Amino acid sequence: MKKITFLLAGSLLALSCNQSKTSDGNQDAKVQNTEASSTTASAQTSTGNKKFDIESIPVSTIDIGEFPFFTAPKGAMYINNVKVKPFDFIVAATDDSLFEVEGKVFRAWIHEDKSGGIEISNRYLLKSYEDAILAAGGVKIFEGELKGDRLEQYNKLVTYAGDDGSFIPSDGQQMLTYVIRRNDGNVYIILEKKDFATTSFQIVQEKPFQQTIKKITADDIVKDLSEKGKSILYINFALDKSAITTDGKAIVDQIAKALKNDTSLKIAIEGHTDNTGDGSHNKKLSDDRSLSVMTQLINNGIDKTRLSAKGFGAERPLVANDSEENKAKNRRVELIKVN
Repeated sequence: MKKITFLLAGSLLALSCNQSKTSDGNQDAKVQNTEASSTTASAQTSTGNKKFDIESIPVSTIDIGEFPFFTAPKGAMYINNVKVKPFDFIVAATDDSLFEVEGKVFRAWIHEDKSGGIEISNRYLLKSYEDAILAAGGVKIFEGELKGDRLEQYNKLVTYAGDDGSFIPSDGQQMLTYVIRRNDGNVYIILEKKDFATTSFQIVQEKPFQQTIKKITADDIVKDLSEKGKSILYINFALDKSAITTDGKAIVDQIAKALKNDTSLKIAIEGHTDNTGDGSHNKKLSDDRSLSVMTQLINNGIDKTRLSAKGFGAERPLVANDSEENKAKNRRVELIKVN
């Protein structure tokens, strides 16, 4: 089977012949595909007002390349240097339901490429994507606007609204939903109808969640202390307090085990916070938390002469405190090997 290259620019020539009064003519997109015709014929039928059932849609085996599968059409570009998220979700809409789809996600705004010298329209963008999606064996499962309770429910579900290319629907705003049913993960695409030359492109390929968190062991701690001179740990405490949670105590138990395995090992326990809130409060909180870890270790049988504790608040961030993800990285406990 030949691999399909979805070069969206130039794939609407055939469509424009029949719809010359409504399309952008020679700005069309072309899909280089010699195998899709039989699949495309059956794929162009929307589910209409019928109840959505993924099992009723033919499975596409067409090679569509690497995620996110579709380039921006000629004369357009994805903006803001957006990246693929290995795991996230998108809320899809059909005539009868709203539902979350989890997996690999890409969301981007599409604007006219000012350097390209080509004037484009929203119709051109939507036709370009639809032609490419149908050629990939896709089916349009919704076109229209969300109203009343459905609109309110959708906007409650899309907690990512406004992020990257995710638009926020409102009364009178139309959207389109497509699905490509595949054995390697169904692909859902959402586009936005507008009255000017831009749209949003949201795509998700269903993938199961893969756990990446692993249990911290004494061996991990010893290895870090030996190779790096320190071990960075994320010990859970009660919110804005120094009390160690049950999960946090499990990590402290592993620290104690590491110290028991090497009786010559001495460590300094350093507490760190992000920059949220008052600086003096954060300093005291980090002090109290590092002392809590030391106390727990002493209770586990570790000689207090092998331990010291100090908090630094937000004075020594690992990374810039410019996102919630980075702030979480800065809220940590570091064990420093003392020679």
